[in-house]
Amino acid sequence: MSVSKVFTDMSNWVAQVSGRPLTFGVCLAIIAIWALSGPVFDFSDTWQLIVNTGTTIVTFLMVFLIQNTQNRDGAAIQAKLDELIRASAAQNVFIGIEHLTQEELDEIRAKCEAKAKMESAADKAEMKANRKAAHAAEEATS
Repeated sequence: MSVSKVFTDMSNWVAQVSGRPLTFGVCLAIIAIWALSGPVFDFSDTWQLIVNTGTTIVTFLMVFLIQNTQNRDGAAIQAKLDELIRASAAQNVFIGIEHLTQEELDEIRAKCEAKAKMESAADKAEMKANRKAAHAAEEATS
């Protein structure tokens, strides 16, 4: 089994387990036990260092696992969107735009927004014309 597959499986498992209420409860219990043990250890520097080191290590490792999961989820969603664009009447030029620079994406977004505004104005004008025609037809038949 490849390292990538092992890492993927592990990150999926950690993502599933870390998002459960039981996991939160266990972590909360660990912190409570640590806090309650403070008087026993006279709230020493070592006592504080234990929780600081533990939480730092867990946080450091979780960053990589979470990022891996998000990267894969984002890539899967992008592939699905690309397939929907490809299979529909949408413009295929949008496939792969996630690889553009932020400036290029901003330019495309601005063009899409302008086009949507123009289409909205045209739709409003068409609706107004249809209402006028329906009103005129109603008056003609009355």
